[in-house]
Amino acid sequence: MAKLILSFCLCLIWTFGATCMQLISRSEWQAQEPDGDIDNLRIPIDKVIISHTASGPCNERRVCEGKIKNIQKQQMDILGFSDIAYNFLIGNDGNVYEGRGWSKVGAHTRGHNADSIGISFIGTFSYEEPTENALNIAKSLIAEGVRLGKLSSGYKLFGHRQFSSTDSPGDSLYAIIKKWPHWSKK
Repeated sequence: MAKLILSFCLCLIWTFGATCMQLISRSEWQAQEPDGDIDNLRIPIDKVIISHTASGPCNERRVCEGKIKNIQKQQMDILGFSDIAYNFLIGNDGNVYEGRGWSKVGAHTRGHNADSIGISFIGTFSYEEPTENALNIAKSLIAEGVRLGKLSSGYKLFGHRQFSSTDSPGDSLYAIIKKWPHWSKK
């Protein structure tokens, strides 16, 4: 039986040109099934929280998929989460990887999971920046969330460190997102 391909490519025009976003579905990166039920988010969501995975970066799909599988396994087996913590992950390969997606409550930011979408960049961005392509893809994902009505048009954007004692999303990435539209001090 042929494998059903669920990814799609979405192109959005930004002031700096066109960005195509490919969403790699859970089935495509071969996610484990969640361990139990996960609550649904109340749509539209008003907060986007950006983090990093505090791992090595990935620059090609095969490597990114392997890292995401390891992250999911660690979060489920060691931390006791029912699934991968993030709603979406962004690789330096320019792909968006579906975690819990637009409709399920994440486990990325204690006390703020039920009212936010968690987007995590794969890697550690304390001194290095994600690729320009990865940054543009994250912007495209957020714009698509607004277009679909999953995010409110007045959403607020935060770094993970604003809600938790962590370096995430790393100094370099945090400095970048503070310049994005909708960034909020709180």
